[in-house]
This record gives sequence, structure tokens and C-alpha cells, in this order.
Amino acid sequence: MNYNKKTVKDIDVKGKKVLLRCDFNVPQDKADGHITDDKRIRAALPTIQYLLDQGAAVIACSHLGKPEPDFDKWAKKQAEKGKDPASLTREKWEKSLEALCMKPVAERLGELLGKTVILAADVVGPDAQAKAAALKPGEVMLLQNTRFEKGETKNDPELARAMASMAEVYVSDAFGAVHRAHASTAGVAAYLPAVSGFLIEKELEIMGGALADPKRPLVAILGGSKVSSKIGVINHLLDIADTIIIGGGMAYTFAKAQGGSVGTSLLESDWLDYCNEMIAKAKEKGVKLLLPVDTLCAKEFSAEAEPVLHDTMAIPGDMMGMDIGPKTIEAFSAAIQGAGTVIWNGPMGVFEFANFAGGTRAIAQALAGTDAITIIGGGDSAAAVAQMGFADKMTHISTGGGASLEFLEGKELPGVACLLDQ
Repeated sequence: MNYNKKTVKDIDVKGKKVLLRCDFNVPQDKADGHITDDKRIRAALPTIQYLLDQGAAVIACSHLGKPEPDFDKWAKKQAEKGKDPASLTREKWEKSLEALCMKPVAERLGELLGKTVILAADVVGPDAQAKAAALKPGEVMLLQNTRFEKGETKNDPELARAMASMAEVYVSDAFGAVHRAHASTAGVAAYLPAVSGFLIEKELEIMGGALADPKRPLVAILGGSKVSSKIGVINHLLDIADTIIIGGGMAYTFAKAQGGSVGTSLLESDWLDYCNEMIAKAKEKGVKLLLPVDTLCAKEFSAEAEPVLHDTMAIPGDMMGMDIGPKTIEAFSAAIQGAGTVIWNGPMGVFEFANFAGGTRAIAQALAGTDAITIIGGGDSAAAVAQMGFADKMTHISTGGGASLEFLEGKELPGVACLLDQ
């Protein structure tokens, strides 16, 4: 995949209307719709401010949550969840959409920019079209939730054309959504010159650079619960990494594959052969594959459970692995200290429970203390690093969970592939 894409700095936007795809999928309080974390809105500010400073008019758009734009499909899904079909009225469906309206986002964006953000009542309807036509350089408007349109997730060309008709340039800056071929993330690029914003530029430069031409040794740390969700990542990284570290729940499937006893630990029996194939591939490629040697276990999945240390290959039948142990922490940390580049995706244990957060914390500390380029691949690892206070010590924390995983797999990302090459 070509990571060398044109950015907003490569085109003239003065006096032009720019359709800007952001990731404003922010968490909200269910009771009052209040935004509980505005990090994603803040992340878009440098690109928006640059466009305004260059004399552009900005038409921002984003999805928010997972609204169901089709009443019949919504009613069917609700009924499948056990809701009484007689209670599933159009009024309730409209309220479900209203709860995911972009109004709170427009208000917060306006506060952060220090100017009014004009909110459209629709995505490509009469209100959006009229407001876009009247928009002047230096002004910002926000379209309604893109997923209110049935054609958004289907990458409907008519919807993409209608969105593109309001602008003269398309800027993609929602890295968290570029792995999806939707109308607003990829479709619009068929009708407008398409470039990246600063967020995507940084992701491509740092993550793309780490995969294409890393400072060596390249150490990849993979954790999280399931081997099945990281198959492509492990396979791809075995072709480019010098060392791969496996932790988290997926380590128990590797242990079982090698004849270990893993008790009641998380296990994907269907993937035992795959784990052995990966171990063989690592040997063949000369890649060091580090697996846990000791494990903090518990009798139940609970924050109050008492941690008991066991060898990873000999976990008692009534116990489950919850975190990596001290010998494993020492071995993993030593590999990190000698690295040139470290990519980390997935926690080492159940870091949400204080008794089993030590492994993830130790890995974060090791990354914070190394001179290596340190890249956190979004998702739970990003949450852990932020929660534990190490975020400012990392070279880069990816803004996309699913997108960064697909990036690490070497997959083509539709929302990046559609951008103009340098």
C-alpha cells in the first residue's frame, strides 16, 4: 500500500468549500447527551484551523454511534432483543435517531474553535444544500450524522455524489474510519480531489514508516483476548519484525498448542494448529517469538480475586490466567529495551482489575523508558497507556482501533487508497 499521499498543504484551498471527514464518534452520557470525552473533536482542530486560516469554508461530517436509518430494520432488531413489537412505534425510532444527532458535537466544536458552527438538519437534504451554498470562507458547518443516510455504509454512489456536490475539495482526517469503504470515507473521492488532513498524515508517516522502513530491531507486542482477531497481524508482522511478543488472553491458546495446561483460561481450540504454524514460521524466518513463562491466575474472573502465580504451561484445572507474571515481565522488558521501534497492540492482562494490571503497566513503563520509537496501535492499549499516565511518553498513539489493526495486517485501507498520491 502506498503511504505517500497528498495532504492539505499540497493544494490551494483559498476561497474553496472543503468537505472534511472527521471522526466525531464521541462518547455521550445516555441521560442528557452530554459529551463525556471530547478528545476526538480536539484531534480535528489543527486541520480545521489550518483550512480556515487558508481562507476555506469547511463542511465537516462524521458518523456518531450506530443509528438504524430504516424503521423496519430497527423494529426487527428491537424485537430480536426481546422488545414487545406493539411498543416499537415510529416515535420511538425517531427518538433513537434524535439521541445520535450532531447538535452536542456542533456546540462543543464551536466552543473549541471560538466561533459558531452551523448545524445542518440533514446530510444531503434541502437544509444541508442551502447552508452549504450560503457558506462563506472562514465559516464552519457540520452535516447531520452521516449514518442517518441508508446509503452511507453501502458506499452508495448517489449519496457520495450528493455530498461531493456541496464542495470543491475533499479532505479525509478520520483515521478511525478509513478501514471502512463508506460514502463519506471513500465514495466522495470519486467526485472531488481528495487529500489527507494532519491526523491521517501523521498516522501514515509514523505507522507507515514503522512498517515500510523501521528503525531496527523492530519489536511487535500483541496482546488482547483472541488469537482469531490478530491472525492477519501476526502473520504480516512475522515478515517484517525482529521480535514478536505475545501476551494477554491469546497467549493461552499458544500455550495449549504446545501441550501446556491452561485450566479455565480463555482458549480458542479452533486456532491451536494456527498457533503452531506461527511458531514454525517464526523459527523459519529467524524471528524471536516470546511467549509468557509465568502467569498470574485466579479462580474467578473478578476484580476481588486473589492473584496466584503459576507456570504458564501448568495452570491448575480450576484456575484461569489473568496477567503475565514477573519472569515474563522481565523477559518482555529486556526485549523492549534493546529495540529501535516498538509497536504495541493489546493489553497483557485484565488491566481493568487493579490486581491484574501489573503486566500491562510494566510494558507501558518499559516503553516509556526506552529510546526506541514507540507506537501504540489504538484500542485498549491506547486506553491503558492514557489511564496509567504514560501517554505523553509515547512517540505516537494511533487514533484508530480497527483501522490500526488492519494497517498492521498490511491491508489496503479504502479511505487512504482513495487519496491522491504524492
